[in-house]
Amino acid sequence: MRPARDETGQATILVLGVAMALLVGALVLGSIARGMGAQSEQQRAADLAALAGARAMHDAYSRLFEPATLGRRANPMHFERAAYLARGREAATETARRNDARDVAVSFPDAATFAPVRIRVTVRDPIEVGDGERVAAGARAEAELAPPADIAFAAGAGEYRGPLAIRQGKPMRPDVAAAFDRMAASARRDGISLVVVSGFRTTAEQAVLFARHPDPKWVAPPGQSLHRLGTELDLGPSTAYIWLAANARRFHFTQRYSWEPWHYGFTLNAGSSSVGFGQAADGERARTAPSFVPARFAAPLARAAQRWNVSAALLGAQLYAESNFNPFARSPAGAQGIAQFMPATAQALGLRDPFDADAAIDAQAHLMRDLLRRFGSVPLALAAYNAGPGAVAACGCVPPYPETRGYVARILGLLGGAGEAIAGGGLEVRLVA
Repeated sequence: MRPARDETGQATILVLGVAMALLVGALVLGSIARGMGAQSEQQRAADLAALAGARAMHDAYSRLFEPATLGRRANPMHFERAAYLARGREAATETARRNDARDVAVSFPDAATFAPVRIRVTVRDPIEVGDGERVAAGARAEAELAPPADIAFAAGAGEYRGPLAIRQGKPMRPDVAAAFDRMAASARRDGISLVVVSGFRTTAEQAVLFARHPDPKWVAPPGQSLHRLGTELDLGPSTAYIWLAANARRFHFTQRYSWEPWHYGFTLNAGSSSVGFGQAADGERARTAPSFVPARFAAPLARAAQRWNVSAALLGAQLYAESNFNPFARSPAGAQGIAQFMPATAQALGLRDPFDADAAIDAQAHLMRDLLRRFGSVPLALAAYNAGPGAVAACGCVPPYPETRGYVARILGLLGGAGEAIAGGGLEVRLVA
């Protein structure tokens, strides 16, 4: 039987309707796909522009710390902050436009600091989604100059060259051996027999270990293991870990890594020179305040540096970053004084008046001495001063907080400009958002 005429017409209309719907759907999907492609291109342009701007800032960064004059003449190597930021803006804008972005905005989230390290690029070109139809869109990217992500506990001083004592067949510094003897005797009284699994290791020995187990979280690369300093001990057995966690600090040993319950480092006589700070951290130069320190604070810095065995340049750079040497500075978070102590931290250090600049500088040096001993690295000690020791201990790194990474980067840059060598102090360019 043949269908009726009206049924045939209805079927034809239905087929045409389906075809039209498919065509409209294809057009819509095509518009969406073009929009997504354009959005992706905008994000790529923003990413590349942010990286280019950060690289330009990286290349010019040291010039921020060059002296403005040489004798009575202007120093052509010196950059004022405005010129430095202009370099970053120019590189970012040019790169964005080479990638077909037209409406480009460049800003610097930390522009108010003395050495900005972050750049933000926003692309706001509209996207065409149909026949001449354009909708507002945009993409944003941020890049920064930051301490190396893998800096970890990479203290940079050369390996220990002094006399060695032997305990259970393992070498270590004589003062470390004496402290271990006292700790082991105490452990025996509690029914624990400590075993020295490893002590001092040369850089060459570390190279062999790393070649066998090339995972930097568990085996430090050559030149980065703290074992080369003669202060580190790997201890066992595993049944001793709880006792060590509870008692090792009484004998000036600290657990270096949260994930290694067997690794303990001796913290006495381990000042800034043993963690790779400066070329003469135990000499007169380390006790002399650099030129960027106001004369009023040079003597307190020198006294604190000598008392706590922490470089005066390091302390001075911190004060510059913390308060710009303002004894009465207050932060929105509640930090107070020239060294920007929170009230609880000041109380723990015995600092009664954080607005007493001389006393605050002494407390700052005390805290930095403790942090350098604990973390064995200037960048990590700085990060712990800013973000807290817990955040640094949790990752064994400079935590991924923009404020903390910028803080560390600025201080390392200022120290480099003052002629102080910092192990692991080179900055890298990183896309962060």
